[in-house]
Amino acid sequence: MAGEADGPFKRVLVPVLLPEKCYDQLFVHWDFLHVPCLKILLSKGLGLGIVAGSLLVKLPQIFKILGAKSAEGLSLQSVMLELVALTGTVIYSITNNFPFSSWGEALFLTLQTITICFLVLHYRGDTVKGVALLACYATLLLALLSPLTPLAVVTMLQASNVPAVVVGKLLQAATNYHNGHTGQLSAITVFMLFGGSLARIFTSVQETGDPLMAGVFVVSSLCNGLIAAQVLFYWNAKPPHKHKKEQ
Repeated sequence: MAGEADGPFKRVLVPVLLPEKCYDQLFVHWDFLHVPCLKILLSKGLGLGIVAGSLLVKLPQIFKILGAKSAEGLSLQSVMLELVALTGTVIYSITNNFPFSSWGEALFLTLQTITICFLVLHYRGDTVKGVALLACYATLLLALLSPLTPLAVVTMLQASNVPAVVVGKLLQAATNYHNGHTGQLSAITVFMLFGGSLARIFTSVQETGDPLMAGVFVVSSLCNGLIAAQVLFYWNAKPPHKHKKEQ
């Protein structure tokens, strides 16, 4: 009976969260202090949680832009550099056959980020440029995923993530400082990105062992922390035009 009951439970955990040897170690031999297997379980659980959460991370930002019918306070250059960094992570991870739980959120964040790029252009009156951006990006993505693309190009794209993340976030930080407020920047999105990048440092080391991936998330955490600090600092600040409307 125990074996029969064990079946469905085992199918849920193996191989999604645990390799079979770790399942046996933890749930057959009841060795809950087996550190290597606990690390795998924690890493996989965190990774899948981040991937699931990424479906919602930038939706508050998208809804805030749509609700205000404005992208004021968002730096287009910053958003596009973030798109470059996310795209690099997706392409690099697919090419290296990394587990989906170690990078899956980058795919969903990419889709949400390209949507934000379009909305920023749309609400600036450049809808045609926004449509052109979507078409060019789709073409570029297909080209990068092609087997004809050299591995060196993919690795170089991933390596460019660090400067892309740093410059992109600094541009957003500079925009916030110059405006004296964070405009339509969503606090929920900012704090979720900060928490996710922190957790990704551990999961990338545990699941990929790739120092390039881990390094990108370390830098990303520092930069996201800067934006999160600005959101708190400018919490009660309002765009000047809103004051004018109230007078």
